[in-house]
Amino acid sequence: RHSFLKFGINAHYCNQPMGSLCSTDSTTSKMATPTDKQAEVILAGCGAPKRGMGWYHAVQLLKGKCPSAVLCHVIEPWFLGGGAEGPGGPEFAEWAKEVEAEHGVKFHKSFDDLPTPASGVKRLCLVSGRTADNPRILGEAIKHGCTTIYLEKPGAPTVALLEAMKEEASSQDVTVLMGYNKNVCKYVTKGRDFSAENPGSHITFVSNNTYEPTAESLGECFERNCEGMLKNMAIHELALLVSFYDVSVENIESVTADKDFSSMQTLKGPSGKEWTDFDKIKFTIKTKTGKEVSVQADRCGGDTSYAMVADSTGKEIFRHCMPDEEDKANVSNLEKEYPGAMPYFFSQDPDYITVKERVSDYCANGTEAKGIATVDIACETLRVAEYLVPVLQEQLK
Repeated sequence: RHSFLKFGINAHYCNQPMGSLCSTDSTTSKMATPTDKQAEVILAGCGAPKRGMGWYHAVQLLKGKCPSAVLCHVIEPWFLGGGAEGPGGPEFAEWAKEVEAEHGVKFHKSFDDLPTPASGVKRLCLVSGRTADNPRILGEAIKHGCTTIYLEKPGAPTVALLEAMKEEASSQDVTVLMGYNKNVCKYVTKGRDFSAENPGSHITFVSNNTYEPTAESLGECFERNCEGMLKNMAIHELALLVSFYDVSVENIESVTADKDFSSMQTLKGPSGKEWTDFDKIKFTIKTKTGKEVSVQADRCGGDTSYAMVADSTGKEIFRHCMPDEEDKANVSNLEKEYPGAMPYFFSQDPDYITVKERVSDYCANGTEAKGIATVDIACETLRVAEYLVPVLQEQLK
């Protein structure tokens, strides 16, 4: 375990069991260390406490929610660099100090500050930064010994970039898995099962968010998520279609927008630049292999997403929501524990845990990551998104 000497001149071997917090001497802090059944997790991109998705991934890992994972290192170039004194910077610094002291997690400005992986350690990089940075981060993660990489959706800004990332990882025998948490989500599973048990039924996956229905709120949303709704908010639903309904660009027979529901706007963002995007969209896809499925997404639709199944006459016969009653109790507890944090962290809390644990178990132990979207599914999902945008825009003119 000589590689840990890179932490500082006072570091030395720790004889405590793996998976514990190794305390060296009074001048050095603890070191988070995985057992031989756990992945050593590198979190690339943390963000501000209570705001960044990376921060919430860290919180779940630090609470021991994923038994096959130990968070050991955090790469955060912004708050450890140019953003240290700006909004969120002081809060990040305070949180990082606490986490390092209590859990032995090390914080770094770049991958180059990481120690070499200890012998036998399986290193997992959980990438949770800006989508545009993912191609560079994937290369850095591979270079620094990560054997499995967890990418947040959509993986990359374009199909071409994601395909290139897939090839780069494959050439180094590195596995890339995706954080499409709705693939393992309870309401999706229950909706799919009910639809499968009722021949002739039709399923619609509904995704809602809580933006204010104002030009200012939506304009800020359009600019911050400038890849567009279908590559951002609704990309989870497209991944479901690719994963479970034979949807691919080549297999799409028809796409029909619901013009009564759907809306496309051109709005100014905070920079003054104009952006055109859907604030809400509903469409049905029919495949050449006989599948039919609908997606509905609304930026201002509220905080409940659901799967709805209708019979052959269009009458609703099933609906399961996220959060359901069981989830709401968990959400209530989390709201008290982390007041002011982003609401979607809490409603999707169990699914984030499931995805991370399955990816970590795969990395550490070679266990099949059941239900987790592969990079191949992610590539096709992005292809479908890029195909759908002009088709739907044309129908809504």
